[in-house]
Amino acid sequence: MEKSKVYFTNMRATTDENLPQKLRRLIRTASIGDIDFENKFTAIKIHFGEPGNLAFLRPNYAKVVVDEVKSLGGRPFLTDCNTLYVGRRKNALDHIDAAYENGYSPFSTGCHVIIADGLKGTDEALVPIDGEYVKEAKIGRAVMDADIVISLSHFKGHEAAGFGGCFKNIGMGCGSRAGKMEMHSSGKPHVITEACRGCSVCRKDCAHDAITITNRKATIDHTKCVGCGRCIGRCPFDAIEAANDESNDILNYKIAEYTYAVIKDRPSFHISLVIDVSPYCDCHSENDVPIIPDVGMFASFDPVALDQACADAANRQHHVHGSILDEREHCHHDHFKNTHPDTNWQSCLEHAVKLGMGSREYELVEI
Repeated sequence: MEKSKVYFTNMRATTDENLPQKLRRLIRTASIGDIDFENKFTAIKIHFGEPGNLAFLRPNYAKVVVDEVKSLGGRPFLTDCNTLYVGRRKNALDHIDAAYENGYSPFSTGCHVIIADGLKGTDEALVPIDGEYVKEAKIGRAVMDADIVISLSHFKGHEAAGFGGCFKNIGMGCGSRAGKMEMHSSGKPHVITEACRGCSVCRKDCAHDAITITNRKATIDHTKCVGCGRCIGRCPFDAIEAANDESNDILNYKIAEYTYAVIKDRPSFHISLVIDVSPYCDCHSENDVPIIPDVGMFASFDPVALDQACADAANRQHHVHGSILDEREHCHHDHFKNTHPDTNWQSCLEHAVKLGMGSREYELVEI
């Protein structure tokens, strides 16, 4: 079998070519133009960054992709789904405010921001995939309504998945709130009793009559709860949280299956920037010292090969002095395993290969 091509360029710039221009040349060389964009709705999946975190991708990079899609006749929009955890991106209004605060506005990027799973994270499309762990993926509806999917990922460490790259950006990122519940948890949401005020908003909003209020405190009957997570986004006091009790390997398997649900049966193209490689996800409202120096920009039609190439390139770097990686024992020849010893990022790619999504064998084409 012919190896997948992954295109790469470093972060060096000259007076003749700045970094946005270099990214444009990279994606053109990687043949993004082979996709028929003419009058097609194009979802550009990106993480807008939790406010307070400064490691997320600058919107300048998104504008390059938006402008290229427009030049090819496409109709692009930037998108993400609401979060499962409590924060500034748990509903569409706060999420758009956070995106604008971090520079992702129509004026800076040239296209609109659409929160794919709607106001409260419940606007989802059910995508049958009959996977080993997921039978019906719950994907933000706007993502599934698009004709084409482009992932623009910030490659960084992750405390559960090992690293966050293309698969994490698409699989976890495109899941509705119920989808994120399915990936993160083998259990159901629960009430943080001390934070609950007994306001009954969650009870009134529950479609399955699973919540009761006793002595001004809510409780969730897990025999009735279906794990949709709507109550998490609805609680005005942030008193309900997900179980987050799934094993890291199964989490990665589910991320692979959710990614499959998003990109199967339609064109997709994938871009990852291995820069500001913080040890934790951009969902954190803070970022730590990068664990390695900036590496460069990668692009491919094969998401498996792309994540593998990014991981290989990252692992060839020396760790940054003073970072978390510098402080950890180096028991493995793997920066991400050393940073988060309980993770295994390879499980996601191994499962993705089984699903026929790509190859871990690749040819790196440097431009």
